[in-house]
Amino acid sequence: MAYSKNSPAGKAVDGIINDLPSLVAVAVVDITSGMALASHSNSPSLNPETAAAYNTEVVKQKQKAMSALKLAGEKIEDILITLTNQFHLLKLNNAGNKFIYLVVNSRETNLAIAREVLRTHADEIN
Repeated sequence: MAYSKNSPAGKAVDGIINDLPSLVAVAVVDITSGMALASHSNSPSLNPETAAAYNTEVVKQKQKAMSALKLAGEKIEDILITLTNQFHLLKLNNAGNKFIYLVVNSRETNLAIAREVLRTHADEIN
């Protein structure tokens, strides 16, 4: 996906690419629509726009579960999905209306560093 480096989403994607150049894919996603506002992939087999739509449903279902459990005062900060060789991280912004979706190779990337990079850039997408 071509994206504007002048938009908040584009700036965040560009910053994450600079901070984690070996990432597999990244996208900034609008939770209401499930649309990627900006995205990039270093893998021809991973389409971040398609992943954005499916991961929006993951976020929405977790929000529903939290509501059913009456977890008032709590909000989702991030969601981590560990696969055999990858980490998929979803980092919500403070407003809770967008998230950054990041895929990294679990053998090449330090999880703590990846989470810190996302935390740093989540403020850019508010």
